[in-house]
Amino acid sequence: MKEDIMEFYRQTSCFTDLGFYRDFAVNLPDDIQELCLLQRHQIIHPVAIMMQRGVKDTFHGDMTKIPVDRLLFENERYQTAVSILAELLRREERYSLERKIENKLHLCCREQAILLAAILKAKGKAARVRSGFAGYISQDGVNHDHWITEYYDQEKARWVLTDADCCCEDVDFNIYDIPEGRFIFGAQAYLCLRENRYREEEFLYASVPPTIGMKAVLRALFYDFHSLMNDEIFFWHVPAYLDRKDMEPSAEEYEELDELAKLLLRPNENHEALRKVWEQEEKYRIVAGGFN
Repeated sequence: MKEDIMEFYRQTSCFTDLGFYRDFAVNLPDDIQELCLLQRHQIIHPVAIMMQRGVKDTFHGDMTKIPVDRLLFENERYQTAVSILAELLRREERYSLERKIENKLHLCCREQAILLAAILKAKGKAARVRSGFAGYISQDGVNHDHWITEYYDQEKARWVLTDADCCCEDVDFNIYDIPEGRFIFGAQAYLCLRENRYREEEFLYASVPPTIGMKAVLRALFYDFHSLMNDEIFFWHVPAYLDRKDMEPSAEEYEELDELAKLLLRPNENHEALRKVWEQEEKYRIVAGGFN
């Protein structure tokens, strides 16, 4: 792996920089499995809360102890890794497997992914957030939107996909080294639909209301592009030029996106080309959503 690419992914963004909490992160476990398990015990996915709120014996403990006045989706407050870590330590000084359930944060896969990437970057590793779809997080046969973390393992001399999310306990593969094909990157999903290799209803993005098919994969395509450029935007945001037309590109725009997706299929080989597109095509960088 080229050193300039490694150095690029050691850099932090406003989402992954831990500031004064960097030293705290450095002292967390180096073993990826231990690190992910520890992180899972700090955070509850809102879907798990909705499904198990009245259940006492769960992975997270007694769900009846979750305060009824607590926001279900706290990621609208804690969108950056530093804010996540600061709030976790404010609620409870211990960052441990024994964290009280009422002191855990209610966050989604994106926040899990950026927190893990931030910790790995603090430890000096090349790491990046990836956006796409995963069939393994649900039993309904649909590929649901998902965010995970990818880091460069020096011993294995390759990039490793790792899922820090709490909804991935019962899978038939190593969640800390996800095999090829089990996670569908945004560009892969986009090209699969463009080439009619999947049906529209096989991809779902959990927006409000839910987004299905091409509109769903377009979101993942742009989120993955932004993440690969160290800009792990929040999932309220979409490209402004497509938001104005309800995420329905013209024929010419589809052709441009085809070329972008092909570059994204091999982000290491095409790193310089992707950065050139990022710098020259401002419409891919300008987002709408939230206050924008």
